[in-house]
Formats: sequence, C-alpha cells, structure tokens
Amino acid sequence: MTEQEKFEISVEKCMEDHQAVGMAIAIVDAQGVTKYEHFFGERDQETGKRIDEETIFGLASLTKSFTCLAILKMQEDNILSIEDPVSDYIPEFKGMNQGEPVLIKHLMFHSGGYFPQSRIVVDTVAAELGLDEAVVGDLAYNAELAQEGCRQVAGRLDAQKEFIGRPGEYFSYCNDGYGLLSDIIYHHGGSASYADYLLEHILKPLGMERSFCDFVRPLKDENHAALYAVIAGELTKVRDYHDNAFVLNGGGAMKSTLKDLKKYIAMYLNDGTGLDGTAIAKPETITAMTTKHQMDSYVTDYGYGLDIKELNGLQVAGHGGSLPGVSSHLLWCRERGMGVIVLCNTEDVPVSGVAEAALSMGMGFKAERIRHHYENKPWDTQTLKEACGVYASDEGTKVELFIGEAGEALLKNGDKVSAVTMIEPGHGMIAGEYGDTFIQMIADDRRGIFGMRYGSRILPRSKA
Repeated sequence: MTEQEKFEISVEKCMEDHQAVGMAIAIVDAQGVTKYEHFFGERDQETGKRIDEETIFGLASLTKSFTCLAILKMQEDNILSIEDPVSDYIPEFKGMNQGEPVLIKHLMFHSGGYFPQSRIVVDTVAAELGLDEAVVGDLAYNAELAQEGCRQVAGRLDAQKEFIGRPGEYFSYCNDGYGLLSDIIYHHGGSASYADYLLEHILKPLGMERSFCDFVRPLKDENHAALYAVIAGELTKVRDYHDNAFVLNGGGAMKSTLKDLKKYIAMYLNDGTGLDGTAIAKPETITAMTTKHQMDSYVTDYGYGLDIKELNGLQVAGHGGSLPGVSSHLLWCRERGMGVIVLCNTEDVPVSGVAEAALSMGMGFKAERIRHHYENKPWDTQTLKEACGVYASDEGTKVELFIGEAGEALLKNGDKVSAVTMIEPGHGMIAGEYGDTFIQMIADDRRGIFGMRYGSRILPRSKA
C-alpha cells in the first residue's frame, strides 16, 4: 500500500469518526505547483454537491495570520511599532490594573495576561444597536458595529483585576486581543474597515479573488460549503456564518478557497513575495512571523499569528481554526518549500493531524501525524495533591484534575475521564488518537497553583 493510499484511508476514518461531511486537502510547493489534491465527501450533504478548489470554506482562526501580517505591514509603513502600547492606538483601551503597558506584540502572541472570556458575538451587538444587515449591508464592513464591539471588548479587558501574569509572561489564547488588533488595523491602516484593509493590501495583490471577511456573501455563492456541527451526537446543519462569530473580525472572520490559499502559502514559502512577483511583505516580516516568541504548549511555540513546531526534525509553521461549520488548518515547511491546506465544513474535526500527515507525505516521510511517546514520571505526592481541583473559564471550558483509586492522575472534561501521563513536574499529557492535549500547572509565590494550561488556554482555578 502506498503512503498516499494509507493517508486517504486515515482521512476517511477521521471523517467517519467525527461525522465530517466534506474535506478539501492540497499540498503545494513554493512555485504554486499542486503536488497533491483530493476532495473527500460533499460540500452539501442534502444536495450531494461535490467540492472543488473554488469551493468557499470558513477559515475561523486562520484569520489570525492575516491580522498579524497586516499589523507587520503597517510597521513596515512606519504607521506603528509592535513595541508600542496598545492604548496609544485605541482610546477605549486603558490597559488598566496591569501595572505595566500591554504592547501590540503581546496581543499578537496571546500574552496580554488575560484569562479566557466568553465571546462577544456579532449578532448580539448588532441587535443592541438595531442594525439590520438587509438595510445597512454586510456587518463585516459596518463602522458602528466595529466601534461598539471595540468599546465592549476593551472595557471587559480593562475590568479584569486578576491576571495570569504580567504582559508578555504567559501565553494564553485570547480572541479579545485579536479583536483589538483588528481595531488598530481599522482605525490606523488607511482603509474603511479591517475587511477592506485585507482586501486592498493582501488578498487582491495576491490574486485571492474568492477570499473575504463577508458574512452574507459566502452562502449566496453557488459554490459554497454548507456548514455542519455535531450537536448532542447528531449532525446538524448550522444556520450561517453569524453563528458564534466574534464581533471584531481579526480573530476569525475570513473565508477562502483551496485555490486562493495555495497562493497565500506560496507567499510565505517565498519570503513575502506572491507567485506573480508582487511583494506583499518584506522577508524580515515573514521571518518575524515564523520566529518563536512564546511557548504555546509542551511541543508548540507561537510566532505572530502562527504556531511553530517540529515535524520529522524540520521546523514547520501554521495555524488551525474552529467555528460552527469550520475546521481548518494551514501548515508549511520553509526549508522544504512545501505547504498543506486542509478545509472542512464540519466543526471539531481534528484536521491538525490530517495536515501533519499530509505535509509529512509531501516531504517524503510517512503519511502520519507527529506521535510523541513519553515515559510517565509521576509528580511527587504533595505537588499532585496541590494541583487537584476544578479549573474553568468564562469561555466555557471546565476540567477537573483528581487522583484515581490506584493513585494515578486523571482529568475529567465533561463526561470523559482521561489518564494523565506526567511528563515532568507540573507538565502532563492526555493522549488522543488524532492529537494529544498537554497540561501545565501555573503557579506563583502569592497564589500557589492558580491555573492550568489546558491546550492553548490557561484556565483559572475555581475558588469554590
């Protein structure tokens, strides 16, 4: 059996296990040549319509790389410095209670010090303002919504009195921070909106003709992927792109196609230059994006809007995205001049493992994701006892660390209880078929163990 056949069988199993409706996968090189492309399933289960390279998918948090690229382009144009305080550019944000300034770069690598918050969504804020999209036009371009969204997001961050740490100390994934970055782009980038800035400075120059932040346009397009999520065990068609959409676009509003994203990845593989020779960003800007700035998880670091890790001994960069009807991942290796796009129209499908397997295959290795094997090195009894407890965030995640009957460490998330492999003091790993989840206990002298890094977020310890 060839590596390609093994890969396609593994993708089909992953889709079956997670009730995924459709998936598009491509491997592309630095010259924009497609080395592999395959379309699994359907873009619409009801009609049986197939996927092609022009099918529009949601990108969700893949948008963050576009946001950081835009911010760094503004730095190239001497509009700002990422070393500047955020409050210099957003009057609504004071950076209160922190003791030292939150800088633009801190938001770019999720290190403002803020615990995860519940999502402020487009529909709620639009309703508060009485904005009817049928009257005012697509909300991705609405100035009133953007202004009120910024006021609410900035106000909520300023209201926090307890922090993970000082700015720049800890990574904890923060959509609110990317919301503020999109406001900086909107007010200081010289375009009518964040969405317009991306169109004018990145998407159109790269020839990405079917890429945008619009909420309404995708579902009006004949060639769009219908949106699905598994709710209470049942595959359900999601309403539209407004569902759980963050009020500020910089964290997850982008939609695109396989064809367009090949051009986007090729730009990174060519140090900021598009396939037609158009310079989108300076080589040093791309280097900065793909340089490790902050530890994300035990095996992953974060650059600017990009995860950085090793795959088969080579450094790779990319990002994933998840929203109702969206599971997406980009991954590329600059050294090998090869990149991968995975787009899926079903939420919570582990496409990061699919992307790793595809890129491995494209680079001539076995078509499988990274699998780390760790010896269990139990924490000392006192540390484990101190770490046990419930950790929950306003964003909705709630986990409990406790000791099992045999003295082993267990972690409960919802109804699922998993064994924790203790990698080293304070660090653990929950193994999964399609991806591992890492935990880290967060402590200081004043609070003791006050938080747990679970995946990419630091959850505060419940006081009750």
